Amino acid sequence: METLTIQKLEKKATNRLELAQQYYSIISALNGLMLTEREIQLIAFSAVRGSISFATVREEFCTLYSSSFPTINNMVSKLKTKGILVKAGKQIVVNPRIALDFSKPLILQITLTINNDQSRETNEHASEGVAHKKAKPEVTHS
Repeated sequence: METLTIQKLEKKATNRLELAQQYYSIISALNGLMLTEREIQLIAFSAVRGSISFATVREEFCTLYSSSFPTINNMVSKLKTKGILVKAGKQIVVNPRIALDFSKPLILQITLTINNDQSRETNEHASEGVAHKKAKPEVTHS
């Protein structure tokens, strides 16, 4: 029987925005998205506010994070390409697959496993003891 390691972590956030930033930081790290801190802030802010489309919301983001409209536009473009932000009607919102209600406590279950599909490893990789395969970054959650 295989041994299972369980590690429980608890982190308290001071508000919904901080909780959202913590969540999207984890999503970025686990999926190899390499998002910048400012991009994570924009995603979290958009998730909490519902959209980043309105000028008043963008202005609030700029004031809160000392940013600018052109910077927001550049980040929105990049995040839309990655599928993190999507267009819903005329609004730009966080992809519903990763948009959560951050007013409630959040429990994440993360299962990390090793892919034991030996048939896909080449002899070269097997002899090195490490399979070097680059995974396509993809945002997922259940």
